[in-house]
Amino acid sequence: MASDAFTGPVASGPAAVGDVLTLDVGAPVHGGHCLARHEGRVVFVRHALPGERVRAVLTEARRKGYWRADAIEVLTASPDRVDSVWPAAGPGGVGGGELAHVSLPGQLAWKRDVITDALRRIGRLGDDHPALAGLSVERAPGDVERGGLRTRSRIELVADGEGRAGMHRYRSHEVLALTDMPLAAEPIAAADLFGRTWRPGATVEAVAPSDGEVLLLVDGEPLRGGRRNVRERVRLADGREFAYRVAGGGFWQVHVEAPRTLVTAVLEAAAVGPGAAVWDLYSGAGLFTVPLADEVGPEGRVDSVEGDTRALADARRNVHGLDQAVLHGGDVAAVLAERNGRNGAAGAAPGAGAGRGPAPHADVVVLDPPRAGAGAAVMDAVLAAGPDRIVYVACDPAALARDVAHARERGHELVSLRAFDLFPHTHHVECVAVLAPTKRG
Repeated sequence: MASDAFTGPVASGPAAVGDVLTLDVGAPVHGGHCLARHEGRVVFVRHALPGERVRAVLTEARRKGYWRADAIEVLTASPDRVDSVWPAAGPGGVGGGELAHVSLPGQLAWKRDVITDALRRIGRLGDDHPALAGLSVERAPGDVERGGLRTRSRIELVADGEGRAGMHRYRSHEVLALTDMPLAAEPIAAADLFGRTWRPGATVEAVAPSDGEVLLLVDGEPLRGGRRNVRERVRLADGREFAYRVAGGGFWQVHVEAPRTLVTAVLEAAAVGPGAAVWDLYSGAGLFTVPLADEVGPEGRVDSVEGDTRALADARRNVHGLDQAVLHGGDVAAVLAERNGRNGAAGAAPGAGAGRGPAPHADVVVLDPPRAGAGAAVMDAVLAAGPDRIVYVACDPAALARDVAHARERGHELVSLRAFDLFPHTHHVECVAVLAPTKRG
């Protein structure tokens, strides 16, 4: 790989943005970077691979602290390096495809190493911890055949000053026009988003649901008027199928196989049966609430908590007819604090009713927090509910590690961990972790 776009001077003495360094690249770190050092200075390098020697242009050179750089020429290549499947996301390009130059097996190894590093450093797990032994990152069905491409059922674009669809340059507000987005699912690719002109500055969202046609939203409004929601279906290997209605601009797992993959993993980890009491925190539109309610049956109960009003409205429709599912709207930490203050959920209503908080005890707690993690207050409230196990769905290894460390300090242990590559060609990875108390009584 070489580039004529960066012709800055080779750094000698004080460095500045645009200077070019020769770097020996080390281990991958969270965020799609690899770690390197230059004269004792930490440099986070993108578009490189562990073990490579590269020439890299500085993109950020702080007087104090770390630097950032993009690899622009490979002097010694890793065997996991391949031609980028998305050159527009290369050095100086758009964000969102930072591992497009890494082989699919190499991406799995990269993500495994990042997860393991986070849980060792931040989670304070030993090298021989059972949850880390033999950890591998699992692919979604069909990803090898697709080459990790055409997997995204939702994408967001921005129109540049000439009305051409594109994305922001990495760490910039500048819009770069594109001719394709190779991660987008086939129905989105067929919608010809790059062959038409949009209002300059407009945000264009494309949604390819599992049931129905592509929905296009421009600045949040349907392109052709009318429909704002999409239908999603999750069919499990045992033949059960769950139906959902989700706002077009609302949150839903983006990989075409992610909903089924994660529901299957969560149900296996939760291992609940009829009559069980479950909390489902950060429950969104009810992706896990609905199948969990099916698992516990009419004699059980699933208390779901979600702070986003649009997602809560979707969830109310999706749990319709499931009296064992009880929805609670509000910030998760605040709802749990109110529950503790009021000693239970006396005002909770079944089905789509909003209660004053989840039931005091949970056999199992499922939580799927945002990228920042659950945090100490939520984790303490979860631990106080006395669950037999906590099933933690994490989209950020560092946040997962912080919450695992907090739980371990309070007598819980990480007993199992699975990882899924639901974001091929990016640094993102999804984990399903199970925590259990080390002692009872």
